[in-house]
This record gives sequence, structure tokens and C-alpha cells, in this order.
Amino acid sequence: MTGYFNSFTRFTCKGMRFMCFILFIYVLVYSPEALAQETKKQVDIDAPSAVAVDAQTGKVLYGKNPHIKLPPASTTKLVTVMVALEKLDPEHKVTISRKAARTPSVSPKLVEGEVYKVRDLVYLALMRSVNSAAVALAEATAGREENFVKLMNDKVQKIGAKDTRFINASGLPGAGQYTTVYDLTKIMSHALAYPLIKEAVHTRVYLIRSENGKEHFIQNTNQLLWAEDNMIGGKTGYTRRARHCFVSAYKVNGRLVYTAILGDTNREQLWKDTQQLVEKAEYVLTGKDEPVVKLSEEKSVMPVSYKKNQKLNKKVKTDKKKVKKISKTKRAANAKNNKRTI
Repeated sequence: MTGYFNSFTRFTCKGMRFMCFILFIYVLVYSPEALAQETKKQVDIDAPSAVAVDAQTGKVLYGKNPHIKLPPASTTKLVTVMVALEKLDPEHKVTISRKAARTPSVSPKLVEGEVYKVRDLVYLALMRSVNSAAVALAEATAGREENFVKLMNDKVQKIGAKDTRFINASGLPGAGQYTTVYDLTKIMSHALAYPLIKEAVHTRVYLIRSENGKEHFIQNTNQLLWAEDNMIGGKTGYTRRARHCFVSAYKVNGRLVYTAILGDTNREQLWKDTQQLVEKAEYVLTGKDEPVVKLSEEKSVMPVSYKKNQKLNKKVKTDKKKVKKISKTKRAANAKNNKRTI
């Protein structure tokens, strides 16, 4: 009987130790702190600058260097179209100029002398990001692209995008052209007030037809339109210097949210980072997480002032001339030595 009692006691002690161990693991894993950590949305954005903003309050839900000035690429075209639609009727006909036709651009190629409606040029500029269409709209509005750019810069100042400046209507690279992700959300918010812009950025495919019957079947560069039902629309951008850029508008739990990214590494990462921003916005808006703003020094960030860059470029050109001169002298000396040897 005593042996039985001792065995029972040992069994009970082992059971108690096992239960304590299980309880410890439970507390460790399911403690309020652990649960709180579990509900938080971790965001890992590749790009140097990104933001998600609540349209209703203007509150930044997530930000990574939201006020750093970077090249805008073709996100510029949102402002181009806004300014054009303030002056031109969508049914107005525009003849493609030599300058517009010769502007470096993606397909479809617009040919000098072709005639398109403003409406179609808007779709070409916003859906397919055709630079020739942007230049054509600028010329139809203000006569010359240079005059149109002044209207663009006035427009962004009026809507409060004070850290934005343009030098052309297309977003092609050049010194002195920049924006911020925070400014891009302001630009998107105003752009969506134009019914034609809202319609264009939400359209997946569209058929363009010139006055002489030439047809272009275009597809939106925003691939998330096929993947996200809650997306209102967006505008992509890319140049080698700007890298991949995107500004968009979403409905998140019945709330309007703007996202913007500048300088992402590739197009696939751009979509992933945008989705991260939307998920983070949802977590914050539903009270599961707190807003986050991260500030850091990025090597890839474009400097605000271009004067130093211009001086540097002059120095590089001077150095290249010196190298060429030295190389030429050496080649002449070598040739002379060779003749002596022969």
C-alpha cells in the first residue's frame, strides 16, 4: 500500500510540473503584451520614402521619410491633366506637334499631325503614361510647354503641395524637379475631384481612336487594379533616376486612404509595398495599431539643392577633358617612340 501511495505521489508531482510548464508557455505566448505585439502590423518598405494618409483627417497612418524631396517621374502627369482640364473641354481636338511626337516616350507612338480628343490624350497620359500625350495637352493649354509648367507650379502651390516643383509636363528627368510622398497624396486628393481623372485612373483597358481612324488599345500600368477590389485608382512612374513610383487611393473599411511611394527598387516590390501600406492603414484605422513615422538618412535621396550637382557636373566634364588631353599626348608620344624603334 505504501509503495502504491509513493507511486501515486510521484505521478502527481510529475503531472503538476507538466501543468506548470504548460501554464508558463501559455502565459509567455498569450500574455497581453504578446497578443498586442501579434496584432501590430510590421511594415518593411524597400523604398526610401513612403506614406499612407487618412483622407478624412489628413493624419499620417504610416510614414517613412514622408517629406524628403525626390524625382516624381510620371506621377507628374496627374498635375498635367488637372491643369489641362481646367482650360480644355474633353471633346476639344488637339493636333500632335513635332515636339510632342519627338518626346521620348513609351508606346503607343503619337505621330506629328495626328488629331486626338483631349479625353483620349488624358487616358494615354494617365493609363499608359505616354509622354507625347502630356506634352500635347500642355501645348494645347498654354501654347508652349514652358508656359504650361508655370501653371503646373502655381497649381501645386495653391493645393498646398509646397515641396513640389516641375520643369516639364511629362515627368522626364531633369534638375530642379521634385516632389514628396506627402505632397503626392495631396495631389491625388485634388486630382480625384476631376471626374475624367477618377474615371481614367480606375480604367483597366481602353480603346483610343484618332480622327483619321488610327486605333490604340491600351492597358493601365497600375497592375493592382486587377488584384484589389477596394482600389479607387493610382498613377505609376518610372525613370532610371526616380526608380519606381506610385500614388494611389483606396477604400479601407469605408474610409478613403491615400498611399504614395517614391524610389522603389522594382515594379513587383512597388505593388508589395503599396499593399503593406494599405494593410497598415487598416490596422491603425481599426484601433489595432498606432501610427508610425520613420525618419532616416537615405543615401539614395536626391539632394534638395542642385547647384552643387551642377558644379560637380562641370568639374567632372573638366576632368574628362583633362584625361582626354593627357591620353592624346601619351598616344602621340607612344607613336613617336614606336617610329624611333622601327
